[in-house]
Amino acid sequence: MRNQEIFVSLDIGTTSIKVVVAEYINGNINIIGVGNEKSRGLSRGVIVDIDDTVKSIQRAISQAERKANVKINEVIVGVPSNQIMVEDCHGMIAVASDNREITALDVENVIKAAKVRSVPPEREIISIIPEEFIVDGFNGIKDPRGMIGVRLELYARLITGPRTIIHNIRRCVQKAGLSISELVVQPEAIASVALSADEREFGTVVVDMGGGQSSASIMYDGQMKYSFVDQEGGDFVTKDISVILNTSLDSAERIKREFGFAIASQTTDDEYFPVETVGKKEPVRVDEHYLAEIIEARLVQIFETLYEELNRVDGLDLPGGYVLTGGAVSLPGVLDLAKRYFGSKVRLFIPEEMGMRNPIYTTSLGMIEYVANLDDVHRIAQGTFAVPAQAAPRQSMSPLGGQRRPVPSSGRNQGQVARGQQSGDLFGGQRRQPANEINQMANDQRTMPDNMPSSNQQDDYQQYNSFDDDYRYEDAAYYDDYSQDEEANNYSEPVTDQSNGNGITAKVRDFFQTFFD
Repeated sequence: MRNQEIFVSLDIGTTSIKVVVAEYINGNINIIGVGNEKSRGLSRGVIVDIDDTVKSIQRAISQAERKANVKINEVIVGVPSNQIMVEDCHGMIAVASDNREITALDVENVIKAAKVRSVPPEREIISIIPEEFIVDGFNGIKDPRGMIGVRLELYARLITGPRTIIHNIRRCVQKAGLSISELVVQPEAIASVALSADEREFGTVVVDMGGGQSSASIMYDGQMKYSFVDQEGGDFVTKDISVILNTSLDSAERIKREFGFAIASQTTDDEYFPVETVGKKEPVRVDEHYLAEIIEARLVQIFETLYEELNRVDGLDLPGGYVLTGGAVSLPGVLDLAKRYFGSKVRLFIPEEMGMRNPIYTTSLGMIEYVANLDDVHRIAQGTFAVPAQAAPRQSMSPLGGQRRPVPSSGRNQGQVARGQQSGDLFGGQRRQPANEINQMANDQRTMPDNMPSSNQQDDYQQYNSFDDDYRYEDAAYYDDYSQDEEANNYSEPVTDQSNGNGITAKVRDFFQTFFD
């Protein structure tokens, strides 16, 4: 959790684009600027014209900058829940530090390991939400940093979305001259501000009724488990009014806001209002009951679609009930109509912050609340936590923990040399050492550092390698000596024997000489 920071959220909606600038101080959000601009270039929550969307974003950003008196360079952007998929993933690594203490770098590595999975090319990873860590078989750990262990595992939820939608969002923000600090799935953002901790834990359905689409998301165990999108929203109500009453979309939107009601039975046909129709000079009188019938028909279709989908996944009887939010729920009578389908455990959520007491700002406010309250582990998962740099690498080690042995070289490319002189020796150009010194050096090279852990199995294996390497180095010295004898004979140069009489080479020669004698 951050102590003090300024956050800017960007909600790219079908009806309008909202920008909220907030100052987050010690757990409290202070709104210091709001921008709201009519959306252009979007359809049903999806960007269909990048250039028009960029212009709308720039105008909304300018409004927020003037009101907040700050320069906006970085924004938190919401991702709609269209075709969002939530999958389980698992990662496992070995702890890298010498003292086996788990650090933020280990947490980052195990999260990267969990992301290594087959993702279709048309989809992209939006975020990964850690559920629990397992340290050497001990599960249920939320933050393993500072613990001691050898094996670190992670079980998490991987959220992926359509690559096209995510790319278009990134492109629009980039062309608007901004950078993205966080990508947040909109239902997650709404749940962080509209639900209590208990509601997120025991299970609640969040219904977001926007302009271009309506979504129902199941929040359980503090995370989003399922999300469904119905491609109908408040704009469809406006279009129905426009088509049936033969009026423009702007006039239909004004009529819906001023005279609309969601339940026709609670209205009367004695109240009339004028409607400017296309092709007629004089306005037409329409009663409120007729208008409510148009509105109710579309809302009933939306609620029935959501009800059938939630019933299919057994999400109708969660303890937390239902929370409605979004611009379409501001229409009078929507709450009572929703209770006909979902029961009595339905409530509306409207932000209480000054200047934002409208459900259209729920997602914008939720993104700030969500990002500001992320703990360090989730920030590492999102890539926004400053992980300390890894320490300088130690000297290269062999699998058993000792230093890496030198590789012999033949030395033939060093030119013509006399026998007994070294040009490319086993130890990097130094003079040839007697076999007993070579063995001693090999044993010293294989000595395990004090700070490395040891085990009986490693000791036995090391003794076996030591026994085998004694002969390996002696054979290398002999064959290197023999190869130089061949060179001396080929070039017909005088050869001087400078080998040590106590060395393994002389002993081998004396042994074979006895057969010829």
